[in-house]
Amino acid sequence: MFAIIGIIVVFGAIVGGYLMEKGNLLVLLQPAELVIIGGAAIGTVLVGNPPHVLKAILGGLGGVLKGSAYKKTRYLDTLKMMYELFNLARRGGLVAIETDVEEPSKSKVFTAYPQIMKDHHVGNFICDTLRTASAGTVEPFDIDQMMELDMEVHHQGAARPVAALSTMADSLPGLGIVAAVLGVVITMGALGGPPEEIGHKVAAALVGTFLGILLCYGLLGPVAGNMAKLTEDEHAYYHVLRVCIMAFIKGLAPLIAVEVGRRAVPVHVRPGFQEVEKACRSRNAAATASANA
Repeated sequence: MFAIIGIIVVFGAIVGGYLMEKGNLLVLLQPAELVIIGGAAIGTVLVGNPPHVLKAILGGLGGVLKGSAYKKTRYLDTLKMMYELFNLARRGGLVAIETDVEEPSKSKVFTAYPQIMKDHHVGNFICDTLRTASAGTVEPFDIDQMMELDMEVHHQGAARPVAALSTMADSLPGLGIVAAVLGVVITMGALGGPPEEIGHKVAAALVGTFLGILLCYGLLGPVAGNMAKLTEDEHAYYHVLRVCIMAFIKGLAPLIAVEVGRRAVPVHVRPGFQEVEKACRSRNAAATASANA
């Protein structure tokens, strides 16, 4: 939502200032320049990236418009889910949650949090790690290394569409110059014609440079920056999961393990200690009442 507002502000300020100087908007409407710049920019992305990166770019653009999914409520639900899972494992050992991690779609714990588990990467990260830990033959240090490796690979994959879009944005000023040069070539071919026609062609050539710079620094550059921040938000979320799981595997009580994870949550979306404790206690009481019913 804020990305849309920002884009409106950028273009609104530019158009508003142009009109204040008695500029003619029709002069800026140069479809041929857009075809040259936009088509060439899209072509560079198609040439330089495999299909899965192109698909990720489209998904990233949708994420920019929707905003970060990792808000305070998401972290609070995640900490509650981990507490419930740890509580089951604390009572019956890691074997007690073997069914949950083997078939998360049938788990009472996981199915209570569909918004979290619809991200199959998150589900696999949690379940694969706990499945490995339940084997009992892997040291906590090695499990931590596995999670770090998993996070690194996932983060590298998430950074590729950002890099591709940044490269596309960086190419736009140059492509704007290409469009301007082509406009100058056309203008030179029209020398000797009416002055109005020559002036129109010069204006069209300059608009090419203008559009290339504007689309780079006013649209695609900021969008790529926003995507990079969303990628960092996702990486921070996985770090919280990693800290939580490691704290429990090392022998801390479920509530303390969750508290360790809470401390790893970014400050601007971090729930309070009492807030998390109340949510975990209430959820645990509800689960106990349901089991006794």
